[in-house]
Amino acid sequence: MNELEIQKFWNEHPCGDVHMGGIQPYLGDYEKFFSDYDRYRYRKEGHILRCLDQIDFRGKHILEIGLGQGADSEQIIRRGGLWSGIDLTPESVERVRTRFSLRQLSYQSLKQGSVLKIPFDDHTFDIIFSHGVLHHVPDVESAQREMHRVLKSGGELIVMVYAKWSLNYLLSIYAVRRLGLMALFLTHYNPGGIFGQHLANAREMGLWHYLEMKNFIHKNTDGPLNPYSRVYGLREVRRDFPNFEIVRCHKHFMHAPPLPVGWLPLEGLLGWHLWVHMKPI
Repeated sequence: MNELEIQKFWNEHPCGDVHMGGIQPYLGDYEKFFSDYDRYRYRKEGHILRCLDQIDFRGKHILEIGLGQGADSEQIIRRGGLWSGIDLTPESVERVRTRFSLRQLSYQSLKQGSVLKIPFDDHTFDIIFSHGVLHHVPDVESAQREMHRVLKSGGELIVMVYAKWSLNYLLSIYAVRRLGLMALFLTHYNPGGIFGQHLANAREMGLWHYLEMKNFIHKNTDGPLNPYSRVYGLREVRRDFPNFEIVRCHKHFMHAPPLPVGWLPLEGLLGWHLWVHMKPI
């Protein structure tokens, strides 16, 4: 696994595009695209806004790593953050630049760059924020060293990573989806869409090899073509972020497709999104 492969995937499949049917239907009306996307995102994951409200961004130098469509970037700016951002893909950088221009949002810096070599000076930022990104970085230990370098002493690293101790991982991914794929494979049924792509993956790799969690996890977080993902408990966070100490953590988002679990009041225990606040050591 290498960074170029990850960059290629996310440049061709920008985060959130699949939910909007891509950006092509919106050509000539990007304002509507961003409005529709934000409405979808925060209706589905309303906890994000609540979590952002609990962070004091006012007047602080913020670095966001991994930008997607720039929805959270805009929210940080509107909450008073002196925002800078980097993304591995030129597509995301261009979309965020377009968003900011359309909405006349001021910011400090927007760059294409790698978290493995952050293009900023030492001790520049008060807060580093990264939502749903670092679990897609194979060399996350090198990434955390770079984040430690550009973060001020006494600063804060705030990340959202996929939760290992979640209903989505422990039940849906680990059991339900593997059993479902096995049944499709053995009955020689050929559906289209996502299920069809999973079957194609299994036939190419071999069913039993594909079902090993070290392979299956990658294809079951952000689509069956996603090259790399991992899940985290606090033990894994401490292992992969040795230059930081955990200050607090909280879980959100009951999500375990194809199981209809959104109504369950268990997100604090079994939510899919693990937010971790850390201080540099």
